Amino acid sequence: MLDKLEAIQRRYEDVSEELTQPDAMSDMKRFKSLNKEYKDLGKIMVEYKAYQNVLANIASSKQVISTEKDEDFRQMAKDELEELYPEEERLEAVIKELLIPKDPNDSKDVIMEIRAGAGGDEAAIFAGDLQRMYMRYAEKHNLKMDLIDATEGTSGGYKEIILALKGEDVYGKLKFESGVHRVQRVPATETQGRIHTSVASIVVMPEAEELDVQIDMNDVRKDLFMSSGPGGQSVNTTYSAVRLTHLPTGLVAQCQDQKSQLKNFDKALGVLRSRIYEIELAKKNEAEGAQRKSMIGSGDRSDKIRTYNYPQGRVTDHRIGFTVHNLANVMDGNIDDFVEQLRLAESAARLQEGVG
Repeated sequence: MLDKLEAIQRRYEDVSEELTQPDAMSDMKRFKSLNKEYKDLGKIMVEYKAYQNVLANIASSKQVISTEKDEDFRQMAKDELEELYPEEERLEAVIKELLIPKDPNDSKDVIMEIRAGAGGDEAAIFAGDLQRMYMRYAEKHNLKMDLIDATEGTSGGYKEIILALKGEDVYGKLKFESGVHRVQRVPATETQGRIHTSVASIVVMPEAEELDVQIDMNDVRKDLFMSSGPGGQSVNTTYSAVRLTHLPTGLVAQCQDQKSQLKNFDKALGVLRSRIYEIELAKKNEAEGAQRKSMIGSGDRSDKIRTYNYPQGRVTDHRIGFTVHNLANVMDGNIDDFVEQLRLAESAARLQEGVG
């Protein structure tokens, strides 16, 4: 491991040198790639320096024990070793995890789509509950959440809502939220007190940048229409809402959240770019032999990744068999246990399979 860390340190220094060159920004794609590599390697370097310091202190304490005649000094060195060895093990574990090849998209921002599935009005209400859960999670982790588009449910919640989340390593944190979420509870609209099962599907896509996906605007049809949702005085008075259709793929993206047509266009284009990028990623993974199921699924009750059981106050993630019994806490945005357990499961799989 030390040999690998020394090689990484040399690469870190090389990248740092490249970034200081006068012509570093002449190729923006390369410059962004180097910047990302520098940041990723920097995380390893912080732990490596701490690890080197611990190893040096261990060697020093051993030296004292083997050469010092004063028993008090020898005992102090032994006590120090008892603290240093666990820290050495901890840092080794941290570094080993950092050395596991990461998903290159983990550092990207995300586009999140939440759609009501089976369950009628209650499914739309549940989609709204999930939106609030992620909004609270974003607040707790200093992530910025922006509304792109929404279709409200007739009894509350959303038939569909599309959000943008920005911050540090957002995709790496939230990519496992993709799939069908199932809720079991007595709906507010239920008069007989019966427990209903409803579902909402979530897609989390890495937000693609212009350098990731090149879109020929000649292939995009732009339609303007009047906003029908929140937006102040311009709602239903100006054609500020934008719908973009990518003719080669048939993909559609729209935004009506902003009063400005230009801002709505930029947001819609960002969603369209990310959806095209997601398709390209799926093709790439399929070509490499990866088994990659659709994240949306069918929107049916049977196609689920997580169940929120209100009568029992229980939330279960079926992919890893992980259950917590603090549903109210989870719905208030405290999904960190799920994020961490799923991340560990992915790391273990990558380590076992040697996937880059």
